[in-house]
Amino acid sequence: MKVTIITVTLNSEKFLADCINSVISQDYKNIEHIIIDGKSTDGTLAIIERYGDHIAQWVSEKDYSMYDAINKGMSMATGEIIGTLNSDDVLASTDVISEIVRTFVEERVNAVYGDLVYVDQHDIQKVRRVWKGLSYKRSRFKYGWMPAHPTFYFRKKLLDICGPYETHYFTAADYEFMARYLYHFKVSAWYMPKLVVMMRMGGISNGNIFRRLRANRRDYLAMKKNKIPFAFFVSFLKPLLKLHQYKKGRIEYDHRVNEDGRKIDLPSFQSNRRQVVRRPVEV
Repeated sequence: MKVTIITVTLNSEKFLADCINSVISQDYKNIEHIIIDGKSTDGTLAIIERYGDHIAQWVSEKDYSMYDAINKGMSMATGEIIGTLNSDDVLASTDVISEIVRTFVEERVNAVYGDLVYVDQHDIQKVRRVWKGLSYKRSRFKYGWMPAHPTFYFRKKLLDICGPYETHYFTAADYEFMARYLYHFKVSAWYMPKLVVMMRMGGISNGNIFRRLRANRRDYLAMKKNKIPFAFFVSFLKPLLKLHQYKKGRIEYDHRVNEDGRKIDLPSFQSNRRQVVRRPVEV
């Protein structure tokens, strides 16, 4: 089963090599890595060319948005499974893709998602936010829930039924895409309780209050389009559900050998919050 990973770049020289190396290091080798570049003017193309033997296809040309570029990558994909990996981000361990494939096979579903951590730009072991997934229930969309988009993988055949990203939703295009697939078209999905992606801080939909309000408006339109009940209220509930994710800590690795004899590094989040030891009261 071939897995296509699509990475979109635009002047991404700072962290792109980390991204590519995290794909190369996967113990699952039937991976097609496609890079869609938006006509970078820094050293991005030199990095792509340096790793050319490990990149199945790449193109550098102007696009309208990140989601337009992803759509372009999906049209080039030949894998049965498709996922994305941002150019600043890395797959969290060497067995991420093999575990995703195993979940698709064992659970016989059409989509799989997992856990994500937001990390410091310059030290990816420093965790700023933890996005822990939940077991899949379609009804969770009614309360503003969504999977972590960078961990979302789906079967390519669904594109003919559910369609590509609708770019006019801008920063809410990823939410609309998953709501359309999982809620509107009722695609079968499975939560894999595993850290999939380490994402560097600095998303385009985050920032000041004006950006957040604009993103909320787009979330509302995406909910309304996919017939999620009480879309106006749910659009305000959606960001509130993420408040508990803001936890600081570090990623630590447990070095193990799995049943096949392969060495793997299992990442886990260790909180900075000190535990309070309650001592018995002497009387």
